[in-house]
Amino acid sequence: MAKNLDVIILLDFYGDMLTNKQRDFLGYYYNEDLSLSEIAENEGITRQGVRDSIKRAESQLFEMESRLGLVKRFDEVRSGLTDILNYANEINEYNMRYGLSREINEKVVKIKVIAQSLCE
Repeated sequence: MAKNLDVIILLDFYGDMLTNKQRDFLGYYYNEDLSLSEIAENEGITRQGVRDSIKRAESQLFEMESRLGLVKRFDEVRSGLTDILNYANEINEYNMRYGLSREINEKVVKIKVIAQSLCE
């Protein structure tokens, strides 16, 4: 099984919806970088049992994302906030070059503060 960044992200979003064992096995495998054999030894089960549990959990995570789309939506929001910050910077630069409106500058600062706080 190749280590997959997508599974790590999905685990962050949907991990609480898995069983404790599934969540633990995925955490050991992806976050702590333990091998299937190491997990099996630590848990007192077979390597195949660990593999099956991880595969089932991965499948469930991808199914949850397919149905709920939280990761996709999160990425879209983050991208939109980055665009907002970039546009706010462009407005601010234009204002400094051509208008120097205090009101525009204050609004741009507020937009940037809000967008940055939502990015965190």
